[in-house]
Amino acid sequence: MILRLAWGSLSARALTVFMTILAIALSVALFLGVEKIRTGAKASFADTISGTDLIVGARSGSVQLLLYSVFRIGNATNNMTWQSYQDIAARPDVDWIVPISLGDSHRKFRVMGTTTAFFDRYKYRSGQSLVVADGAVMSDLFDTVIGADVATALGYNVGDPIVVAHGLASFTQHKDQPFRVSGILEKTGTPVDRTVIVSLRAIEAIHVDWQNGAQIPGQSTSPDVIRQMDLHPQAVTAALVGVKSRLRVFSLQRAINEYPQEPLLAILPGVALQELWQIVGIAETALIGVSAMVVVTALIGMMATIFSSLNERRREMAIFRAMGARPIVVLTLLVLEAVLMAALGAVLGLFLLYVGLFVGQPMIDNAFGLYLPIEPPTWREAWVLLGVVVAGAIVSMIPALRAYRMSLADGMMVRI
Repeated sequence: MILRLAWGSLSARALTVFMTILAIALSVALFLGVEKIRTGAKASFADTISGTDLIVGARSGSVQLLLYSVFRIGNATNNMTWQSYQDIAARPDVDWIVPISLGDSHRKFRVMGTTTAFFDRYKYRSGQSLVVADGAVMSDLFDTVIGADVATALGYNVGDPIVVAHGLASFTQHKDQPFRVSGILEKTGTPVDRTVIVSLRAIEAIHVDWQNGAQIPGQSTSPDVIRQMDLHPQAVTAALVGVKSRLRVFSLQRAINEYPQEPLLAILPGVALQELWQIVGIAETALIGVSAMVVVTALIGMMATIFSSLNERRREMAIFRAMGARPIVVLTLLVLEAVLMAALGAVLGLFLLYVGLFVGQPMIDNAFGLYLPIEPPTWREAWVLLGVVVAGAIVSMIPALRAYRMSLADGMMVRI
């Protein structure tokens, strides 16, 4: 009986009620959307590199090594000698190893020297491999493969020339040894998108005429002559390592960290990513707080709507009382109306969220590399929806208690 009365009362004020429900729905969709983006960003962050057991570099900090080797942020404190790299590669526990050499740039994008094994061994998003969208992997000494963001930002196509600059913020360029774009990678949502990839030998090639960080005056070796040279590197910045057995990861890590020839550091990418997320993850708390305040604002708006309608419904409440309804019935009626509005708003908000996911998922993945899985609501999201309904009942108690205290004479009195 009370439920029918509550539904009838809401229907009589359809426009006002609909606007209130829509406000709650939009706030719920925003809150759950932020939650989806937060979890998606955290998963994408953790999946920046997968399938790699260890990252090895000069001894520094685990986060610093992760930043410059995977995210191309910052610089290494030192390099790892080629002899040490070969010693690690020769260990029986090592299944594969891929060198990385950093230091140069191209129009604010980092240049990374490596081997073609990088395209097979680097995995992201739980095991996905790099895919060349256009062209092919490097075959010539002066070929380069560029990430999707590099190609988009600079308008490059396969076959276009690229001149690498010496260092990160240098106006000195290796003009004598220009590169050619041989391939463009599909967008991955990882730092690879913002990387210019060349061969490890090419890094040595462009520095043939350089000494102590500067070009030797008057010296310029032709590319054809350079191709005939022995271009084995003296050092590399870091290395990605895969282990034959996961049971041997910690023993190999300890052996590298205790390497007697030079101070090295081996880190577990997953552990280092968690440490880094703890540093940058404070933003997720701010996002949750802002979206929660939006939900609170919508609920306060619903309470204000109920308050504003009380004066118009004074006679309605008085008629209920005159027909024998006790004050508790009036209170229950108002609380039930609020619960219905909150429940409808929560359900509509969930519907809007999934519509937004179906429409926006491909665009977000393509533009930002942020993959938002479309999955059934989690228990956490279900508790959020239930919390909205309960909060709606709680905030409605204030105007409901006021109606509860109104006397029968209040509704029958004509105010001039």
